[in-house]
Amino acid sequence: MAVLLWLGVLGTSLPARADEVWAAAEAQALWTHEEWRRLLHYKPGLRADRWRSDADDPRFFLAEDGATNPRAELAATLAAFAAPAAGGDEHAQCRFVARLTWLRARLPLEGLPQPVCAAYQDFRTWVRADRAVLVFPAYYLNSPSSMFGHTLLRLDAGEQAEGGEYLSFAVNFGALVDPGDNGLFYAFRGLTGGYPGQFEVDHYYKKIRDYNRDENRDIWEYPLNLTAAETERLIQHLWELKGVNFAYYFFDENCSYRVLELLEVARPGISLTEDFPLTAIPIDTIRAVQAAGMVTGRRFRPAQGTVLKAQLAALPRARHDDVLALSRDDQRLQAPAFQARTPAAQAATIATAYRYLRFTQTRGATDPDAPRRSLALLRALQAHASALPPGWGEPRPESPPDLGHGSRRISLGAGREAGRNHLDLGFRMALHSLHENRDGFPFGAQINIANLDLRWDAVEGVDLARLDLVDILSLSPRDRFFTPLSWAVQTGVERQWVAGEDHHVAHVNGGAGATVALSPGLRLYALATGRLEHNHGFTDPLQPAVGVRAGLLGTWGRWTAHGEAGSERFANGQTRTRWVLRQNLTLARHHAVQLVVDGHDQRLHDRVAVGLRYHLYY
Repeated sequence: MAVLLWLGVLGTSLPARADEVWAAAEAQALWTHEEWRRLLHYKPGLRADRWRSDADDPRFFLAEDGATNPRAELAATLAAFAAPAAGGDEHAQCRFVARLTWLRARLPLEGLPQPVCAAYQDFRTWVRADRAVLVFPAYYLNSPSSMFGHTLLRLDAGEQAEGGEYLSFAVNFGALVDPGDNGLFYAFRGLTGGYPGQFEVDHYYKKIRDYNRDENRDIWEYPLNLTAAETERLIQHLWELKGVNFAYYFFDENCSYRVLELLEVARPGISLTEDFPLTAIPIDTIRAVQAAGMVTGRRFRPAQGTVLKAQLAALPRARHDDVLALSRDDQRLQAPAFQARTPAAQAATIATAYRYLRFTQTRGATDPDAPRRSLALLRALQAHASALPPGWGEPRPESPPDLGHGSRRISLGAGREAGRNHLDLGFRMALHSLHENRDGFPFGAQINIANLDLRWDAVEGVDLARLDLVDILSLSPRDRFFTPLSWAVQTGVERQWVAGEDHHVAHVNGGAGATVALSPGLRLYALATGRLEHNHGFTDPLQPAVGVRAGLLGTWGRWTAHGEAGSERFANGQTRTRWVLRQNLTLARHHAVQLVVDGHDQRLHDRVAVGLRYHLYY
């Protein structure tokens, strides 16, 4: 039907005969072209001849069955392009600019009407860009939506002076979240596609403000080798997607996946999304773009807190008192003891005090006098700036996130527990554990999702050792300048020893506490914990518990060691203790071996487990 309608409309609009144009479309089978399917975001259905668009918005389609029928959508698109030019911005040529450009290159459409597309021209004048940069705001454990990091695009125009990227444009895909949703409801809807997602285009400086300043996240920028023509194609498609809803899924059809789709439209012939059928972890999508040969370098944009830490590290510890004093009382600038110091020492102290004061103001402080003190310190810094050595206090990241180990992990191992030998097989969907190679990851951060361990021995055969659905641990150290809360959340199934028997127990537990840095590579932590456990070994299977856990985490080159001990007391009077020692040796970027010694309950001599594992990351 759509084809017949198109023929009727097109026949009166073009000098070429409609049947000749459609014959050309059929001869090329344009609806089967990968580029057409990507413009419409089609994905294969259960049958080879079935398709379904990821776009959930009927406004994105011109055929009644356009969401599932690429051929009908092509015919309806051609018919709509040939319609009279009345309607202005609502004309199909104005709404679907990328489709029009693609079809013009393949069909004789010279005689199409020429509607005035004022809105698109305004958009294109506003978004002036001829190249693109892939942007990765780093892991942020304090937000469920950002704990894996994030990806977006930055669009740049022409040659830019230093800092000119602030006025560039950011292209971001995100879920349209109800502000009233609590964390659990957000997680459920995010996992099940309960939120719509949309693209937005806005100034890049707003993203720097959100990530660098407000959330204190480092940003990594990866320039792409897109040509001006490819960037133009990307922008045209962005216009087509304006206000179009997609289902948002936290693990797969998320911000990173949609960015890959944009790049596939920009550069026909590349395949990026097919590598992510189940999950699209942001850093993995960065690596996919690198593997496709599209990345030309990387740039580090540190967060406010990262800069402050670097400046504090560049100061002698004896000067830290002065930093705090100056941030609280700018009159100390005139103190004789301060004036007696060298110009370089004064400049470094003022710079750090100014940075610290600004940092505290973005963390929610409400000191009404802080803006005045901040201005006074800024003026003093400008007067002393020439005394600072070049590059003083500049943060130098240890390793970019794209050089870290792979997000997924397969484990093979063997061990002994309760007098029996066993073999272990493990799989983890994402992302990183405390004791693993810290290159590319924040030290003291653990994010494990879908971590499965199976065990085999000659007596019980194959058994579930543990399943961590979510296992998050954040050990950010506290000091005089930074006061983050250390916290943990875990839920899943594990084996526990109760009354002389092994039981599989389901649990939810969490905790909060503090961490201190004994040295740059050594951290001590302690958490108060709570637990809810379903255990058939108890008289009442559902039992709450309170407890404590404490540990020491250290890293020395390729070696990482982690020791932890904890105790819990249940409401039924049962007490459980446990200790674990882990020693990890990184063999190469994606290869490691780990020794684990694990003891629990009151009968440690009977319940000590020893295991050696090989980890393969990919």
